[in-house]
Amino acid sequence: MGALLDEVASLTGADNVDDNVDALIEHFGPAARMLAAVVRNTANPTMLDSGYKHNVIPGEATANIDGRFLPGYEDEFFATLRSLLPDNVSYEVLLRDKALETPFEGALVEAMKASLLAQDSEATVLPFLMSGGTDAKAWSKLGIRCFGFSPLRLPPDLDFTGLFHGVDERVPVDALEFSARVFDDFLDRA
Repeated sequence: MGALLDEVASLTGADNVDDNVDALIEHFGPAARMLAAVVRNTANPTMLDSGYKHNVIPGEATANIDGRFLPGYEDEFFATLRSLLPDNVSYEVLLRDKALETPFEGALVEAMKASLLAQDSEATVLPFLMSGGTDAKAWSKLGIRCFGFSPLRLPPDLDFTGLFHGVDERVPVDALEFSARVFDDFLDRA
């Protein structure tokens, strides 16, 4: 994310990346929502449960929280969580996974860049962290570096991230055709 933000700052004339992170991310339009989730730790309550009857005050309540921490910020995430909870509230970690990152370098990265530039010579190819789940976590246990590569050229007004996992999840046909050309070229280079 640092490389992405540094380049966006350079392209937009921003002086200091650290003081302008949110403003830099806003340059991504509808995709800003996705990128804002990978510049800071996040926590969202996704399941709540209490009581057994509508007219009885429950003696206990539980909440499941989907918490995601940035690579290297796991301790900070749990310290913040603990500091936000009252002393009489405890928490239990149900699933703990690691946050991955890998340098944006190497033969595969060069092949991705070249394939994109072959189809769009004006493209700027930059890395970012993905906020969703990934099989890369399993592969990393074997020492295998992974990269997501989804070369879609989308219209700037399409709220693509708003369509994720929705009933009308889709991409424009020309974006899919562009992606097929990039992947075809990439497979020849990789």
